[in-house]
Amino acid sequence: MLHQVEASHFQPLLGIVHPLLLPDGRVLKARIDQIDLKPQAQMPGSRMPFAVALSVEGQIDFVDGLCALELPGGGVLEGLFVSRVPNMGRDAGTAYFQVAFN
Repeated sequence: MLHQVEASHFQPLLGIVHPLLLPDGRVLKARIDQIDLKPQAQMPGSRMPFAVALSVEGQIDFVDGLCALELPGGGVLEGLFVSRVPNMGRDAGTAYFQVAFN
């Protein structure tokens, strides 16, 4: 199913908080902050690569791993590799993550 997901699927979810299910069973409230298209990485005949930026308020020890994201309407995207990105001058009380779709 992940190979069928496109950036447009995330567009209506921008700014909305969704449960992010971690590999250890914990659930984080993750806000979808941004969708970045990656046209220079596109192979002929394939979907447009993109990345989804997420943020979670609070001190979180999770760094990266296979997660699931609950979507409105009861759908769940499973097998998402979520990786932490540095705060780089942003709010130190927030954890920032990214999911890349190639």
